[in-house]
Order: sequence, then structure tokens, then C-alpha cells
Amino acid sequence: MTVTTVERADILGGLIDAEQDRFRESHPRSAEAWQQGKRHFLYGGPSHWMRRWAGGFPIYVDEASGAHIRDIDGRDYVDFCLGDTGGMCGHAPEAVTDAALRQFRRGTTTMLPTEDSLWVGAELSRRFGPRHWTLTTSATDANRAAIRIARMITGRPKVLVFSGCYHGGVEEAHVEIRNGRVGMRNMIHPNGIDHDAVTRVVEFNDVAALEAALAHDDVACVLTEPLMTNFGMIPVDAEFHHTLRDLTRRAGTMLVIDETHTLSCGPGGYTQANRLQPDIFVTGKAIAGGIPAGVFGLGQEIAERLWKIVPYVNPRERQSAHLGFGGTLAGNALTIATMRAVLEKVLTPVNYQHMIATATRLASETRGLIETNRLPWHVTQIGARAEIMFMPHPPRSGADVIAGRQPDLETLLHAFYMNEGILVTPFHTMLLMCPATSARDVERHTAVFAQFIDLLRQSGVI
Repeated sequence: MTVTTVERADILGGLIDAEQDRFRESHPRSAEAWQQGKRHFLYGGPSHWMRRWAGGFPIYVDEASGAHIRDIDGRDYVDFCLGDTGGMCGHAPEAVTDAALRQFRRGTTTMLPTEDSLWVGAELSRRFGPRHWTLTTSATDANRAAIRIARMITGRPKVLVFSGCYHGGVEEAHVEIRNGRVGMRNMIHPNGIDHDAVTRVVEFNDVAALEAALAHDDVACVLTEPLMTNFGMIPVDAEFHHTLRDLTRRAGTMLVIDETHTLSCGPGGYTQANRLQPDIFVTGKAIAGGIPAGVFGLGQEIAERLWKIVPYVNPRERQSAHLGFGGTLAGNALTIATMRAVLEKVLTPVNYQHMIATATRLASETRGLIETNRLPWHVTQIGARAEIMFMPHPPRSGADVIAGRQPDLETLLHAFYMNEGILVTPFHTMLLMCPATSARDVERHTAVFAQFIDLLRQSGVI
């Protein structure tokens, strides 16, 4: 049957209500825990992000292992969210757990280096290219440091970002273009920052807009993912990276590539696989197996320019040169120990081969269901990550996502998934594989996605 737009919205609203009711009834202990949490935490949980699950409240986790989670109601889930990438190594991987326990017994944080850091530094350069590295406690902190360094070196005030991007709590990136105007991204409240003074924003893949923005000679750096993953996955056009690198060099602008999500592409991320040449390389989340961590690495030329501004400390002088970034917990011994375990034993070429093959199978089976049912949806896969989007073709820009996104349909899918034992990134429908994700886990997703399509057909939505 054919339904009007209004009727369709009403049907979807009713289906969402039904799924949330089903979720509430089958998760009584989590529902009660959420009510208790709301009495103590600002937004119900230890992090306000935890309120964003489509069931109406989050599940409370009892334990997690590999690619699976069990909640306090005794219900099991296949976890394709994996902490929105922080758990890409899988939950409680043995190598990371053992390394963490060993280091706990030897001390966790001293603001002094350990010998493990020598191995980690060398391995980071082997994977991501010869660089001079610094550890932070998050990718947000790494991006902030990269921006500060770019401003110090270039003397310029502005950061260029792509509309719809996400780079953590970086104020300069909290903007987007909507209806032709620049405004705050994702309902973020203004924070006293004059974005006209510190930010330029253009659409991803728009070479002409990029070139025009750089022509003002006031951009210290371009901060970008290799392809956008946080606004719905937006693939990169052929030759865009080549052009981006050429334009930034000609403009005297530094290029910062944030691989916090695209580390899923392989041992050296998208940068190594595609021979990109960033001035500063950033990654985080999964790099230490779930222990909060980020890293950034400067190429030789950029490091030498920074050293001219802030040289190594003279041993005879007491000098406070913290550069405006970092912290006492950055590079602590526990983080270093777990990062070594991740790089040496978990995010290995063999495990990446399995993760990517698993993602390929999931994407292929999901596309097959979409094509069989003649639905105007698509699946994008990059490395060990895939995303389902309810639009016929992959977007090229944030504007395409804004124009084509169907938030009610996404909310319904997420709530239905949770009721059927599937977890995906709650902000959009992104699925990530870890070394423990199995063929059986993929089969479970395929079956549940088929049930979701049946639900929509029976209700007249499709």
C-alpha cells in the first residue's frame, strides 16, 4: 500500500514507541538503574553520551568479552559498536589485560618514561611513517595540540574543517554548513568562541571551495579525517587527497589527518594504505586497547620548525615549557604498556585481515537484502567498518547527509536492533568488527536486518 508522508511519520512514531516499550519491559533492572543514575549524574550516567541509546535508556553492562556484551538483565548482545571504536581490539583481549595487570603491579603513572615507550615510539613510526610522537589522554587532546602547534609555526589563526566533521571536543570543529549558512554543529551550544575568527568550514570533496578558503592565507591547518565517518560515512572522491595536499602546501597551510576512526583500515590506517602525507598524524581510542589515549606525530620538517620556537630544555635552566597542551597522565606507564600489547599482539596484520574480511561479508549480505527488496538504501564499507544509510547513494558532503538522512528510521532500526541483541554506534548506523567478531555474529546481524525489513513492509512503511 502507498502511504502519505504524514502517515509514514505517524507509523514510524508508533513503531518506535512499540520498540521502546518492548525494551523497557525486557530490561527492568537497567530501567531501575537508570532511574537511580538520574539522581546522581548530570545526565543519568557517568558520561552524558550514555543517554543517547535509542531504547530510551542505556543497558547497564555486567560483563563484556570479545565481540559480546551481557547486561544486568542477563541479556546478551553482539557488539558492533565496540565503544564507538574505543573497543576495536575487542573487549578484554588477553594480551591487553595481561599487560595492564603486569603494569598495575609495577606502578601506573610517574610522569617518567619506561623502556616500553622506546618500543612504542619505534613501532608508531614503522606503522604510520617516521615521525616525532607525543602521547595524550585522548584524540581530542591530540587534535588540540596539533592545532596549537600549527598556529605556533604558521602564525595564522584559523583552522579549516569540513562541514559535518567531528574531531572530539575541538571548539574550532563544532560548526557546519546548513541551508547555506555556517552554524553550530549538532545542536552544540555556543561557547563564547568567535568561529568567524578561528574557523573556516567548507563541504567535503569540494575542491573549489577548499581552494577559495585557503586563498585568504589565514589558515594554520586543515583538520580532516581521510574520509568522514562521524556524520554518516562520506567516501572521499578520487584525487581529493592529492589535491588537498597540493593546495595546503601551496598555501603554506599544515595538513592534520585524524585517523581515530579510520585506524580500522589496517595496521597503518588509511594513511599508510593510501600513502598520504600529513604534516601531523593523529589517532586515538583503540590505540591503547580501551585505556584512554591519543597520539600525534610530527614529520621531521614540522618538528624542526617547532624546535626553533621551543627548543629542548637547557639542563642548567629550570624551564616550564608545556606548550599549552599535554598533562601529567599523558604517556603514563599503564597506557604505554597496553599500547605496546595492542600494537604487538592485537592490531596485527593477521587480525586486520580477519576483521576486514568479516566487514566485507557483513556489508555484502546487507547489500544483498537491500537489493533483493529494492530499497533505496546503501552500505558503505571502509576496512573493518561498515555503515547502513537510508538514502540511495553514498553522500559526497555533509549537505548530502542533511538532505537525505531519515532520523526516525534510524531510531527505529537502533531500537529494534537492541531488542534483538544487536548493538551499533548509537549516533548513526555504523558497525565495526574486532578480532573476535565471528561469521556467526555476521549471520545474526543479517537475520535481524531481514526481520527489520519485514517489520517495515508489514507496517506499510516500505
